[in-house]
Amino acid sequence: MKRSLSWVFLLISFSLSAQTNTYKPSPENLAARQLFQDMKFGMFIHWGASSVLGDGEWVMNIRNIKVHEYNRLQHIFNPVDFDAVKWVATAKNAGMKYITFITRHHDSFSNWDTKQSDWKITNTAWGKDPVKLLADECKKQGIKLVLYYSLVDWYRSDYQHETGRTGKGTGRTQKSDWNSYITFMKAQLTELLTNYGTISGIWFDGHWDQTNEEGAADRSSRINWHYDEIYSLIHKLQPQCMIGNNHHLSPLDGEDFQMFERDLPGENKSGLSYQKAAEDVPVETCETLNGSWGFNITDRNYKSPKAVIHYLVNAAGRNANLLLNIGPMPNGVIQPEFTDTLKLVGDWLAKYGESVYGTRGKVIPPQTWGVLTKKDNNIYVHVLKAVNENFIFLPAFSTAIKTAVSLNNGKPVKFKQTPEGLFVYSEGSMNDEIDNIIKLTLK
Repeated sequence: MKRSLSWVFLLISFSLSAQTNTYKPSPENLAARQLFQDMKFGMFIHWGASSVLGDGEWVMNIRNIKVHEYNRLQHIFNPVDFDAVKWVATAKNAGMKYITFITRHHDSFSNWDTKQSDWKITNTAWGKDPVKLLADECKKQGIKLVLYYSLVDWYRSDYQHETGRTGKGTGRTQKSDWNSYITFMKAQLTELLTNYGTISGIWFDGHWDQTNEEGAADRSSRINWHYDEIYSLIHKLQPQCMIGNNHHLSPLDGEDFQMFERDLPGENKSGLSYQKAAEDVPVETCETLNGSWGFNITDRNYKSPKAVIHYLVNAAGRNANLLLNIGPMPNGVIQPEFTDTLKLVGDWLAKYGESVYGTRGKVIPPQTWGVLTKKDNNIYVHVLKAVNENFIFLPAFSTAIKTAVSLNNGKPVKFKQTPEGLFVYSEGSMNDEIDNIIKLTLK
């Protein structure tokens, strides 16, 4: 009984400590948050040893592959066609402003020349350091770099696998050593934030492994993640570096942005997003370009350019970024189904990017027909779905309007302001198949 009470007390203590707001972001960090919101569109890249099996990044867990079996991938993974110039150019041509790259996923494979583990990409026959190559190329092409880092581990024995929800079938029987694992993570994060120049953010994932499932009344962690130490370390090494954690909760003390997984803020189609969208930090939603995060050779569920643009615009209207994922092939090539779609999205943004980049959302709540974005003295009405009437109604919109113009064809658009809201008449301005954008200039 005493042991149980002690355990409950520890859980409560960890929960309370996480909610104590002691973090004061630096001026550099606050500036980085503003820039992050301005960028709006990023590329997520899931890639590593797991790509060899062509069955997604969770393959080790799903197939219950033992550690000693999975280790053989290090001798098979050989991305001879990896080209950092092409990867970064693909993102840039798509209109993306930053890249979030997987440095270490749940299988623990490190995609850089870490000194903390032999289970790493520089011990493959290829032998190169893709983080270094990407960091250098991002700097050349003007793309910001964010690094994804997994908290959960299916490979190492010092991770507290006994209480985790995943990785139960990978054959670990040795007792965990949590202090050792925390030391390991801090050493790896120090490498990433010391050896690769300016890093715009650290994107954590895996906290959920040590909690009840999303939607449960109690989502407190079974372990102390030492976030106070880890977050302080990151902000000390690079004060501008933003921290986000995909724990499917409201932001914890020390975090600089909030993410939603496969959901727009305010939605919960994935069953992961019971949290409310934060008002005091930037928000990002992440989604895949097909159905998988990591390379899946049989996944043909590719999103169309229109679907991607709608997701991006819907995110912006909710004051969020879109982080769109690709899973390159194990040889390092980004498959054409991805590059072709991304190029078309980039072409659209070259024309209409002013209605997305640098904007803020939540002008009015999302409507059945679309959303609004705002920048400076302009409001952009994004009509994404056809309407039956000959007008668009913006409820409770009282700001005085000087002009209304179709961004698609440059023609003036009629409007009428009433106490109930704004009527924008759609005649002659609703012919675009993707997004009919009306630019309102305020008085």
